[in-house]
Order: sequence, then structure tokens, then C-alpha cells
Amino acid sequence: MPNHISDYLTGVQSLLGKISAGDIQRIVNLLHDTRMNRHTVYLCGNGGSAATASHWANDLCKGTLAESLPRLRAIALTDNVPLMTAWANDSTYENIFASQLANYVQPLDIVIGISGSGNSRNVLNAIRCARQEGALTIGLSGFDGGKLKGLADFCIVVPSNSMEQVEDAHLILTHAISTALRQFVVAARPRQSPVVLNAA
Repeated sequence: MPNHISDYLTGVQSLLGKISAGDIQRIVNLLHDTRMNRHTVYLCGNGGSAATASHWANDLCKGTLAESLPRLRAIALTDNVPLMTAWANDSTYENIFASQLANYVQPLDIVIGISGSGNSRNVLNAIRCARQEGALTIGLSGFDGGKLKGLADFCIVVPSNSMEQVEDAHLILTHAISTALRQFVVAARPRQSPVVLNAA
């Protein structure tokens, strides 16, 4: 009898090994620059990816706090349910994120689109809106990357056809990135010379 739980966990472990640490570091660097320049990060996604967007915004705002560094500004476009439903009802669901961004996004802000398939139309429209306004765009995708891979300025594709494992990997990536952002101050702190006490 197959052990589905063991197979699933082994699959996630194998998947994580296929993601480039250099690609993750690149996102860390982009977000750090955004923090230092007082720009804002916007995040969006649907379903499980909406939950990841909200979770990551929380971690970026609170979990990246570090001594001597500015606070990182992050807003999940998934969190304003009244505004999302207003746009979905009066316009189209495909514009629930882009229509929010139109009010706020500035050049050199960052817009992060999270889509397991890479083909969520409202996420793609948010990326297009961001690019029009001169913002930087980051994608987290799965499968073959979908349209998000070619549209975002930078995209990490989790190479799996399992939506559950793609979403698992996305959440782990967000935690790795947020932790690295919090550690920036440690890496940047100059080494202190040892204190030598005079013998009595």
C-alpha cells in the first residue's frame, strides 16, 4: 500500500532543492532596496495564493523589523474585501487588483503577483498596471510559469504540476525571503574590535 503522506513530503523536499538560492537572494536584494528607498510593496493572488499574499504582507511589515533599518511597507491587495467585491461587481473580476493599484502604485514600487498556474488574469492585469506605472514586478509561479513568467520583470517558477506543492514552496520562499531581510542588519554591521581590559 503506497504511503501517500511520505510520498508527498518527499516530493516537497525534492522540489525545494530545484529552486535557485541565487534567484531567492535576488528578490531579497530588490525588497531591501525598496525598503531603503521608502517605496511600497503590493501583493496579490487568488485562493491559496491570496492567503500567501496576505501572510507575506504580514511578515514583510512585522517579521522584517531590524535595528537601524527602515520599516518595509507592504500591502496585500487581497485584504480589502469590500473594495475587491465593488470592482468585481461594477467592473470585472479580472481588474480587482489592477483597479486598486491604479490609486496607489508609484514608480519603483514593487508589485508581487502570486499564481500557481501563472495564468490568473487578475494577477496578470496587476502586473501590467504596475509596469505601466514604472513599478518593478515579481512573480511567484508554478507548473511551466504560465504567462506570468514572461510578463514579470523577475519570476521564480516552482517546477511542479502539483498545485498543493507549488503553494507549499511559495510559502517557504516567503519565509526564507523575510528572514533574510531581517538578517540584513547583521550582515551589514561592522565587526567590532575586541575590548581589551587593563590588568589590575
